[in-house]
Amino acid sequence: MPGLNTTSVLHPGTSRPEIGIIRDQQSCLPLTRILDDNDHVLLLTPVVVPFRPEFDKGGDHFEPLGRAISMRHPPVYHVPYNCRNGITETHVPFIRRARVIIFVISGAAAAGQPSQLDAANIARKMGDHCPQVVVACQDAQALGLLEESFPTVLQLPGYSPEHLQAAAAALFGETVPPAVGTASEQNSAKAPIRWDVEELNPMYLNATPIQELWAECLPAQFQLDVFGLRTVLDRKGWARHYAVKGSSTGEMVGFCATFVTFYGNSADQDLVGSLAVLIVKPAYRRRGIGLALHNHAVDELAATDNVVRVQLGSTFPRLFCGVPVDFASAAWFRRRDWKMDGQNPGSGQEVCDWLLRIQDWPSPGEALPDFSFRQSSWQELRTVMEFIGEESKHIEQMGLHDQYSSYLEYESNDGDIILGLHGTVIVATAIIYIPTSGNPSANDLPWSRMIGSDVGGITCICVSSQNPALANSRDSVMIRLLDACISSLRNRGMHRVFLDRVRGGSEGFQQLGFQKWARYHDVWRQS
Repeated sequence: MPGLNTTSVLHPGTSRPEIGIIRDQQSCLPLTRILDDNDHVLLLTPVVVPFRPEFDKGGDHFEPLGRAISMRHPPVYHVPYNCRNGITETHVPFIRRARVIIFVISGAAAAGQPSQLDAANIARKMGDHCPQVVVACQDAQALGLLEESFPTVLQLPGYSPEHLQAAAAALFGETVPPAVGTASEQNSAKAPIRWDVEELNPMYLNATPIQELWAECLPAQFQLDVFGLRTVLDRKGWARHYAVKGSSTGEMVGFCATFVTFYGNSADQDLVGSLAVLIVKPAYRRRGIGLALHNHAVDELAATDNVVRVQLGSTFPRLFCGVPVDFASAAWFRRRDWKMDGQNPGSGQEVCDWLLRIQDWPSPGEALPDFSFRQSSWQELRTVMEFIGEESKHIEQMGLHDQYSSYLEYESNDGDIILGLHGTVIVATAIIYIPTSGNPSANDLPWSRMIGSDVGGITCICVSSQNPALANSRDSVMIRLLDACISSLRNRGMHRVFLDRVRGGSEGFQQLGFQKWARYHDVWRQS
């Protein structure tokens, strides 16, 4: 404690540091500022060599800290880690459930021993969705913490029960420790900021700073060039995009894209509002920028006339079908009351994008009696629209009618729509595209072009749910429709096929040679 002139239990002969806040760049202290009653706190503590008799019989040195935290905020997991193995798979489910991670570092690594700082970095990366508070049980500078990028650090003189109880009081604002970092550390602690959300002018949309931010925020799988991003975002009258800029530099530090499209048949006038993407520059995260963009965008979509549903991800144009399953941001959206873990429509059902090497596609076997599959002509598009208009009333596939109708203005579409017919009646349709075609789907779905120039796409598959002729042959019709699409793409020089936004059927698609390219949570709520 301040004023004590004793030696450290960890490094005898060195003077104890005082208890204090080294830095709090996340503005998360006291924890009452960010915790709701049902939020879980994860306390990760090292297994250490006993230095007091009561702990020599199997007790945990950090149990007093766990108890002190639970007295102030009952939902707490206290999970030890050992210096040999660090953070393991055992810790993963606890990290994913946590709203805050408190990571305790007892001291520097002994010779040949892994560093607790490395373990803290691993936990922080795994828990990127939530703030992490590092509690250092000795001088933070001696540990090397001042050179690390941990955003919130609390320093203790040691880990006696008294020190740990004092730490809990400091974490929950019952005491206010002094800021004991260097002047630059103290100046870097960020106070809460009210961020101004700026609507970007669609007439003069500059995609370059958006693409630079995109490249910094998203993994290699989802990288887009300026052309692809501009093509998707430039939807005058149907898109509104927002940005947050740094107050001193003016650089774009947050971006959000939104679209509105018709829910079903345009004659119904109902619209779907899409929060298509929300990204924040890594160095500016956990400061409220994402929340400011999210709240502004969702409020604007909900207030738009005729919007009956707001979804995460988008229909067409499409960047993401929903929230990517492997993204840490899924937990962030959960905390904003988006349902991610259900099996009902809109509550997190998995949808997938698939990729196929055409050489792996099996022969579909014998032809189906009375069924035929072929490319459509432009003259047949009105009949196709009638089929889509009727079927879209019965299937959960938003934006389908809107996408097909875009071909009414695209007269070079001969062969881009594949038909399945029972006799002369349309019972199934799909749209195909190649990266260089410039047709509406190629512009609306950028990923096949980014994967490779030999990747064609299949989208907007619609197999009748009403026609009795398909009562016992729906799966067979689907396979033969895919076969007709793949044959057409092969004839256009494609070697791979990208199939987007498929719900269910994973085992069947894998048996047909497809491999999952991306997985998403399908999430929406009524406006």
